[in-house]
Amino acid sequence: VALVESGGGSVQAGGSLRLSCQASRISRGSLCMGWFRRVPGKEFEGVASVDSDGTKDYTDSVKGRFTISRDTAKNTLYLQMNNLGPEDTAKYVCAAGHCAGGYCHCSRATTDYNSWGRGTPVTVSS
Repeated sequence: VALVESGGGSVQAGGSLRLSCQASRISRGSLCMGWFRRVPGKEFEGVASVDSDGTKDYTDSVKGRFTISRDTAKNTLYLQMNNLGPEDTAKYVCAAGHCAGGYCHCSRATTDYNSWGRGTPVTVSS
């Protein structure tokens, strides 16, 4: 599965951004998808995930501020980020797990995913 992110940029603290991830179509099976973020010198962090049935999960630091969603008709994953703070500055990377059956579950662990985008940078200034 090919993944291409967009929507990153620079914003002041308290602002919002919406990231998008366009996924290529799959001919069979199902996808679970997620967003990760990478900060130099820090651990690669799973931010949010969504299963093929729409079940969502978030890391504690973004709960109530970020919303992951997917438009299956458009094969697109989104991450709406509100009330951003400098601690959210990172490269945000989209990931997908492809399962053979009709249901696919991904946690926020990297091992659940087999396709990765190149990332889009987000910079939040105070």
